[in-house]
Parts: sequence; C-alpha cells; structure tokens
Amino acid sequence: MTVDQLQALLISNEDENLEFKEAKTGFHFGKLARYCAALANEGGGHIILGVTDKRPRRVVGTQAFSQPERTRAGLIERLHLDIKFSLVDHPDGRVLVFHVPEHPVGNPIKAEGIYWERQGDSLGHMSEDRLRSILAEAGHDFSADICPSAAMADLDPEAIEDFRRRWIKKSGNQGLAALSHEQLLNDIEAMAGGRLTYAALILFGTHAALGRHLARAEVVFEYRSSDASGPAQQRVDFRQGFFSFYDQLWDLINLRNDLQHFQTGLFIEDIPTFSERPVREAVLNAVSHRDYQHPGNIFVRQYSRRLVIESPGGFPPGINEQNILDRQAPRNRRVADIFAKCGLVERSGQGMNLMFEVSIQEGKSIPDFTGTDAYQVTLTLNGEVQDVRFLQFLEKVGRERLELFGTEDFLLLDIINKGRLVPDHLRARLHQLVSMGIIERSGKGRGVRYVLARRYYKMTGQKGAYTRQKGLDRETNKALLVKHIQDNKDSGSRLGELRQVLPALSYSEVQSLVRELKAEEKIYKIGNTSAARWYPKS
Repeated sequence: MTVDQLQALLISNEDENLEFKEAKTGFHFGKLARYCAALANEGGGHIILGVTDKRPRRVVGTQAFSQPERTRAGLIERLHLDIKFSLVDHPDGRVLVFHVPEHPVGNPIKAEGIYWERQGDSLGHMSEDRLRSILAEAGHDFSADICPSAAMADLDPEAIEDFRRRWIKKSGNQGLAALSHEQLLNDIEAMAGGRLTYAALILFGTHAALGRHLARAEVVFEYRSSDASGPAQQRVDFRQGFFSFYDQLWDLINLRNDLQHFQTGLFIEDIPTFSERPVREAVLNAVSHRDYQHPGNIFVRQYSRRLVIESPGGFPPGINEQNILDRQAPRNRRVADIFAKCGLVERSGQGMNLMFEVSIQEGKSIPDFTGTDAYQVTLTLNGEVQDVRFLQFLEKVGRERLELFGTEDFLLLDIINKGRLVPDHLRARLHQLVSMGIIERSGKGRGVRYVLARRYYKMTGQKGAYTRQKGLDRETNKALLVKHIQDNKDSGSRLGELRQVLPALSYSEVQSLVRELKAEEKIYKIGNTSAARWYPKS
C-alpha cells in the first residue's frame, strides 16, 4: 500500500470492511485476531494501525508489532486465512495495515472459539441468521457455474474422447459415438446455453486454459522417501483436465508400488502396498469434493508405506469423520454426476465405502482422516499389511461369502478383531455375522461380548487365545471363585480380589456370579461396604 492509497482510505467511510486503530504504543494480538475474523466474516477488508478512528482521521504512527511477518504467521496459524500486511512509511509515522481476505465459502471464521462480527464500534458474537447464511453458501455447486470467458478451444479433445469411450462402455449406447463434442457436453450439463461450466474445465481443460481460468484446479503428485522436510524426490504438477491425466497419476504411484508377501498353506499370496481401486477412488473423491473457490491445490503425496491426499475446503457441510460412510454431499455435484455417467464411480458415496472395505480385507489400517480441519481434508491410506492372520481368516471365509458383506460387516470384523467396543450404530449387524459363524457371542445380558469364531484361532494356532477371549463357561467361573474363597477362608475375600481371579470379566459380571453363589448358599458375606469379605459356607 502506498501513501496515496492510504490517504484515500483516510477519507473513506469506516464500515465492516475497514477498521482504524490508533495503537500508538501497541495492540493486543488476540484483539487483532478477533477483528481479522470479523472482517473475514463480513467479506474481507483492512485493519489499519497508527491512524485515529475518529474523523477527521490523521496518522499518529504505531509501535505495535515490530515484527509484522511474525504477527502475520501467528494470524495464519490461528485463523487459517492468507492474511497479508503492508508497512506504510507515512511522513507522520509508521502505519501497519493488515489485509484480510473473505472467509472461504461455507466456512465462517472463529477466533478464541467464537464467530465474530462488527456491531457498531465494537465486536460481538455473530448472529444466528448470519452464521446460517454463511454455512448455507456451501450448498452452491460451483462446478455448475458458467465460466464466462471459456470457449471450446480451452478443452482437450482427447480428454473428451476418453470420457466418451467410458460413457459408451458404461451405458452400452453406441449412438453416443455420433455426437459432436458440443452436444456431448450439453448432454452431461458441462455446457449450458452454449457456454462452458467450470466442470468442463476441471475435467477436460487444457493446461493453458486452467492457467487462465482456474489455476487452483491443479493436482500435484509428490514422492517422498521419508517424512523429512525439503524438496520431494519427484514432483509432477497436473494443471489440466482430470480425464487428461488420471491414468498417468496412477502410473506414477504404481511405479514404486511394491508387493507384500504372506503364506497361506503351500502358496505365497501377494498384496500390493497400494491397491488400485482405493487409490483411484480417493483421488476421485478429492476432485469431486474439494472447494475450488478455496486457494490451494490437491496434493497426492506417496511415501514407501502410505499415501496422503490433501484437498482444500474441509468436509462438506453436515459431513464429518463419524458419518462419512452414511451421508453423501458432493460439493461439486456436476463433476460427481459426470464421473457416475462414465462409470468411474458406481454410486454416490460408494468410493469411500470401498476404501474402507478393501483396507480391512487386505489386513491394513482403515483410512485415516487425522489432520483434517475446516479448511483441508487430509486422507491417509496406509499400505502396510498389519494383520496377516486376519487376512488368512478372510481368505478362509471365502470370496463368495464376503461378497454378501456390507461396509458395516467389515467394520465390525475389524473392531472385534482388535478387541474394541462395538458402537451402538453397528450392533444391528452382529446377529447376521453370528448366524454365519463368522463371530461368536460370549456371556449373557449386559456382559455379552463378541469374538472371532473358534476356527480363526484354530487356523492361526491360537487356541489358548480363543479360550481367553471367549471366557470359561459360567459354572466353571463360579467354581474358580468358590475355590479362591475356600483357600482364603481364614481372612475372607474382598470383591476386588475375586475380580482378579477372573480378569476377563467385568466388575459387574463378577458381582453377578457372587450373587448367584450367595443365593445357592455356597458363600456368605460379613460387612456391607466395599471392605466386606466373603467366606465359604461349610
């Protein structure tokens, strides 16, 4: 910002896009962050330090933030906005201007956990109506908007033909071969009223066209041999329509895609570190759901045993890590519909389910969204085969039976295999897996739990582990308690000691067994508190 530009602002109206503060000797960073959040929520603007906020405005100079680059970095870290600054060397003193961009579409900005907006000369909590209106912005399909300056010459004919071949194969409609490119684009709504949409550029645009109209649609591939910072061992920038490069992107990943070996019987089985379908689905998901109005590109980072895909914009409204398998809300519906027409995706949301299913079937960790926030989705596909025994078990179950499984069934098997608590929303599927003999029920009532079937432990040479997981039958457990009480009849046995006799059971389950033994008049208690002791009846 120049002195002349600053002078023009001094005589303008102070509104939600412009804020003046004297800040002669300093200014609180937290207050600066709140004002920046409010400006972003109101469409962006400037906060100017070193100028009186009352008319007639005059420059008084400011000593605030002697290291503005460091202040800018702190604001970016706190607000996730690309805030910039200008230092104006005015004759009357130093003026510091922070330039605040508008909030990302559908993402209001918080500072200190609060959505701020200007209210007169001060700041206040954003009204519910305003908050709802910002959140509703994400319902708009940017990919369906017309790009006013784009023309057919901006599209790659080979990319359009690749789509045509796929559409014919998926639909079986040979009549599509006779359509002109314009008619083809009209039929898939990549063109409307003779004008191209942004979906046409995202999927079929040339390198030059994307540079002019939508440079942020770029997909960047990097190969890194380690987590160390610094330049990648290989980097390829794809600034072109998706149908021009998606096979090349997979070829780059597959170039360093080793096989992991495990033995089943007399045969050696091979599992690729990165299976093709989940990888392709992850890329399709990023292209369909990223926010094209948000700065930044899609990054596909390959490491020796994991693939990390980062896409700008955060989860679409209403979607989070917990419900991502149950709800579908493509941010760019026109792009997603075109993918569906040519068979790259079978149905909305199917790709995410497939990623989870294949990961579990191959004995790998499920897809991980660690690092995701309101501004970026980070998806990690772990390629390491971690549980060869579980993989062998699924091989024994048989592909025919596994084809009857849904995503919830695979998630249940993964949870039970890892000994985790089954969440309520998956419990309805337990009966089906029990009836198929894949899992078994142990215990009764509130103490019921589930383990993999006996044949899994037998097949993997873990018969003892099965007994421990399944637990002893009720009468045997009661007999063990009675024996312990008899062995310690002189001092008596507290309930905590009895819990140690049967560590596989919960506290309430042991209490239930003790109550049964008392009702059977095999033991009795002295005392009524937690210090009470149990004795055998002679």
